[in-house]
Amino acid sequence: MSAHCQLTGRAPVFGKQISHSHRRSSRRFDPNIQRKRYWLPSEGRHVRLTLSAKGLRTVDAIGIEAAVARIRARGGKV
Repeated sequence: MSAHCQLTGRAPVFGKQISHSHRRSSRRFDPNIQRKRYWLPSEGRHVRLTLSAKGLRTVDAIGIEAAVARIRARGGKV
């Protein structure tokens, strides 16, 4: 599963892990990605979205219809 949010576009960022002795090694910060299935009444079907935790809260706030419209406006496939 790709670690990016379909709604907000959040993706992994890269940085350094610093040990106690301050030796640095590369690491990756992944967003909190969840897969969730929603009922889309306008199309009469379920859609499965890959969303970050903030994306889940956004869907709760604006509704699934508006969220799917935003994903499609960004060029995403639902």
